[in-house]
Amino acid sequence: MQVFVLLFNAGTSNEGIHTLKVSDRNIVLMFEHEDDAIRYSLMLEAQDFGSPTVEAFESDDIEEFCLGAGYECKHIPAGTLEVPPDTNAPSTDWQPDGTAKPEPVNQEGGFSADELERLRKRLEGLL
Repeated sequence: MQVFVLLFNAGTSNEGIHTLKVSDRNIVLMFEHEDDAIRYSLMLEAQDFGSPTVEAFESDDIEEFCLGAGYECKHIPAGTLEVPPDTNAPSTDWQPDGTAKPEPVNQEGGFSADELERLRKRLEGLL
């Protein structure tokens, strides 16, 4: 099944995926309908969060990416009005200017930076 997610700086070396931070969890929103994702991205822009691009992926690929990155996914059914939180995170793991934050050491034996890069390229290849 195809879903739509929000990416920042899509197609660049500084690409980032939009997540919601809830407690210690990062959640990727997977919109079933493109129009719902576009509406959500416009609400983010209205909050001065940035200008995300709506991109289509297979849901299995996003779920696999999330599993590897330690994220969760949330399926947003067609016609659902998902509203961004009122406040943005004070800091992010991704920087819009292209400067990278140091990568945290994964204590749980997750994917290395090279493996994540391979998964990112695989996801890009699906476009």
